[in-house]
Amino acid sequence: MNKINPLELFEKEAPDVQKAYADLINSLVALKSLDQKTKHLIYIGMKVVTDDFNAVLYHVPMAKKAGATRDEIKETIVLSLSVTGLKSISTFLSHALEIYDNA
Repeated sequence: MNKINPLELFEKEAPDVQKAYADLINSLVALKSLDQKTKHLIYIGMKVVTDDFNAVLYHVPMAKKAGATRDEIKETIVLSLSVTGLKSISTFLSHALEIYDNA
């Protein structure tokens, strides 16, 4: 079975809703108070605590491109300990660092 890109499926199956969602995301990206690196690190942290594996792996290279260091990615994930315990470390840390190293 082919792996389906969930965002492409969303666009195909619900194009009007996907467009509204994309507009919302674009509005959030356009906010000026935080730089892009900080936004991606915050987003990674939020997605770690909500257990959104695909979003974390998607945003790691984006954070790196925006200037995030390997240590900043690591620290962002380690900070989740106070919310999720070791689950986030065991689920995300090695994968995120591997993605970072290969991006």
